[in-house]
This record gives sequence, C-alpha cells and structure tokens, in this order.
Amino acid sequence: MKHNPIAIANALATTIAIIFVACRVLVGIFPDLMFTVAQSWLHGVELVQKSSWDLSMQSFVLGLVSASVSAWLVGYLFASISNYFAKK
Repeated sequence: MKHNPIAIANALATTIAIIFVACRVLVGIFPDLMFTVAQSWLHGVELVQKSSWDLSMQSFVLGLVSASVSAWLVGYLFASISNYFAKK
C-alpha cells in the first residue's frame, strides 16, 4: 500500500496540534493531575513541581509550532520510508 507523504505528514501534524492544545487546556484545569501523569510517563524521573504552571503565550505558540513541524517531518519521513520498503 502506497502512502501519500504529504497527506500523512499533514494528518500527523494536525493530530499533534490538537493533542498539544488539549493538553494545555487540561493543564490549566487539572494542574496536579497532569503533573502526576507527566511524571508517570517519564518512568520514575523525579520532576520538581513549581507552585504553579506558568506558560506564556509566546511559550505556548513556540511549543505548538515546534511540535507540529516536528510531527510533520516525522510523518513525511515515515510515509517515504514505508513506500520505499513496500517496493521491495
């Protein structure tokens, strides 16, 4: 099955952007729970919790853009490599 690299990259970047925004909203609503979840994903790495989450708009936009661009590149690379191996 041949994958369209642009379509896969767009889908992955959009998915990551949606998850990033949802995560930010959840951190705003449930900061302690989200801290616990984040720490559990890091397999026991001890994180130090500040008194509050402080995410500026500039930091939010930078995270959203960098996560989406990274996801787009991964999606494109995945589809291209998948197509390469599907030909063999």
